[in-house]
Amino acid sequence: MHYRRREVEQVRPEIAYDCDVLVIGGGIVGLSTAYAITRAAPGTRVTVLEKEPGPARHQTGRNSGVIHSGIYYRPGSLKARYAVRGAAEMVKFCAEYGIAHAVTGKLIVATEREELPRLHGLVQRGRENGIPVRELGAAQIAEHEPEVRGVAAIHVGTTGVCDFVGVARQLANASGAEIRYGARVVRVDRRPELGVAVRTARGDVVRGRVLVNCAGLYCDEVARLTGDEPGMRIVPFRGEYYELARPELVRGLVYPVPDPAFPFLGVHLTRGIDGGVHIGPNAVPALAREGYGWGVVRPGELATTLSWPGAWRIARRHWRYGTGELRRSVSKAAFTQAVRRLLPAVTADDLVPAAAGVRAQAVLRDGTLVDDFLIREGARAVHVLNAPSPAATASLPIGREVARRALAALGSV
Repeated sequence: MHYRRREVEQVRPEIAYDCDVLVIGGGIVGLSTAYAITRAAPGTRVTVLEKEPGPARHQTGRNSGVIHSGIYYRPGSLKARYAVRGAAEMVKFCAEYGIAHAVTGKLIVATEREELPRLHGLVQRGRENGIPVRELGAAQIAEHEPEVRGVAAIHVGTTGVCDFVGVARQLANASGAEIRYGARVVRVDRRPELGVAVRTARGDVVRGRVLVNCAGLYCDEVARLTGDEPGMRIVPFRGEYYELARPELVRGLVYPVPDPAFPFLGVHLTRGIDGGVHIGPNAVPALAREGYGWGVVRPGELATTLSWPGAWRIARRHWRYGTGELRRSVSKAAFTQAVRRLLPAVTADDLVPAAAGVRAQAVLRDGTLVDDFLIREGARAVHVLNAPSPAATASLPIGREVARRALAALGSV
């Protein structure tokens, strides 16, 4: 009897894997990861599952399209290193594939003298990150932006704009990966000795040797489906935008001096690749992970957010800041007033509502807003758990790092 059991085990058929690496999420980070894997290890079979009917439908496709220089981020952090490197690579990638882009430079403007120490801190941070920065007096601001007012500014020449959705499409096409759209993941069966099997809402089952989680707004849920506790939760923040009816008022990109206590950059002015000028975003709590308006409420997702202790700790710690953001959300006059600090000529009639975005912000249990990119590993799994702005700018180096970890996991099985 013992001999027969051993014989049965020996003839058990091998698992038929559909791919070597299974990527969940078809935003710019997931597609960059697929692209990097096939570049680093030709012949590696990669499948990308994306729940939407096309790529880059959420964070990637709903931001201001800015190629960030990296000036804001703590020296030595992943954000600083990957944004500086990624900005140069993104411009090169766009030029190589004929994707719309422009290196415009930008102004960061102090409108009050109290902001000058923070502005000077950005100058120092930029220099530590290897970014060329030029300091401007009040009169010099008008040379770049005649309608903008401030007491001082800095000019950052390496900032630009591009079509990130176009970048995502090109990454998908050039990766050689199998991209499955309309494939919402509902279950993950991860067995360290075998691999991963993922079931989609359609009932399809996809088997891979290694899982990569680039699910953005749902990355914490996918991590838990896999059996890994991420130690954070995504708390969604909606960013609301307006389009400027008189785009001639703004030549390029204009930013306020940000508050270092928050990962948000404040309401800024962005002339995009289409010639239009977007104004925003603010940052208000979203009532759903895809809550692009106050009318979008998903009780289950809201309950998940409210059950996380970190969400309440954010509210207690930053209620004054949050109150101001909410006021600008419900009052166009208040939003206009915020814009007029930079652009006095603007009126409420100049602001035309535009599509909003939602930022997938990782929050720790103690209420800390995760300030850097966060990538963690489990058995046969790599999870990208915090990749908001400047992740689109930094997507090429982020993709290489995630690919390196995924290929290392693949090599160890």
